[in-house]
Amino acid sequence: MNTREYEVDTRARPYPFRRLLPPSSLQRLILHLVCAASMSLFAATTATAQTFPAKPVRIISTYPPGITPDIATRLVADKLTKYWNQQVIVESRPGGNGFIAIGALKQAPADGYTLLVVGNAHMAINPHLFKSVPYDPQTDFAPISTLYQAPFFLGVATPGPYKSVRDIVDAASTGADKIAYSSPYVGSPPHFGGAARAHLSKTRMLAVHYKDGPQIYTSVANGDVAFSIATIRSFAPMVDAGKMKVIAVAAPARLTAYPDIPTVEESGGPKGMDVTTWIAFVAPHGTPTAVVDRINADMTRALNEPDLKQRFRDDGVAPSPMSPTSLAELIRSESTVYEKSIKLFGLQAD
Repeated sequence: MNTREYEVDTRARPYPFRRLLPPSSLQRLILHLVCAASMSLFAATTATAQTFPAKPVRIISTYPPGITPDIATRLVADKLTKYWNQQVIVESRPGGNGFIAIGALKQAPADGYTLLVVGNAHMAINPHLFKSVPYDPQTDFAPISTLYQAPFFLGVATPGPYKSVRDIVDAASTGADKIAYSSPYVGSPPHFGGAARAHLSKTRMLAVHYKDGPQIYTSVANGDVAFSIATIRSFAPMVDAGKMKVIAVAAPARLTAYPDIPTVEESGGPKGMDVTTWIAFVAPHGTPTAVVDRINADMTRALNEPDLKQRFRDDGVAPSPMSPTSLAELIRSESTVYEKSIKLFGLQAD
């Protein structure tokens, strides 16, 4: 036998077995290998989803402790701990417009054991507000589900001079930058809401940013700034203490839960003010679909439990679980809207 006839030159041929097997046998072998690999992958993925989680899960939060997104995250984490019989740990890493927490997630394995809490500011506003951001909302994450959506309200100091939105607009019309408002950080929904209001009322208002959550509202109560925009729950401590009052909701119509609070337009402000926020869970890009679906299903279960739904409503937010596909579409659609609005309002961050 001439053994040289069966030697393979792998530099010249993509299939080293081509000269050893007839074409039909080669095709059957390749098909068999592909099918076997696919079945193995499917089995491994299914097994991963069935055994997940086999150890504690970490949720990194872009928000500081004590504010509505943090409270909501911890409520859901408690439910997941119960469902999974594994500890679900919330790790608050605020600062840097979310860049710190997002950077930590990007370094984590894509296995579902590290999740991230983000909002529309991080996923739809930051990419258009900053000249560069260290992440791509469309490609760096695996969307899981939203936790809630919430409208924003306008709060002022109880003993202060402002009784309505019209009072604030009139004061802002008397001179540039005389009216200031507080917000958590550049590009946050409250910052964006204040900028939208200034644009729609054809006035100028100065945004003052605070790193400490409570200071955002004490600055209003103390008269350092004229107003703030936030969820109703964020105002609650100051309102309960009699230091602040809510004068309007930035929504197209009054809310059923708060029928006595007028809309911005009804309170003498500009028409068309509709400022909402949403909070969501995402995982690193590449997290197995089966694991993402498992987390989504259990989050949906948690958000539909009566006690959690009532607690969210007491905090002025609406539980809003959605599919990973729907969340991905929400991020894309809001990104388009905010890109246009940021250009219109002339906002830019360093």
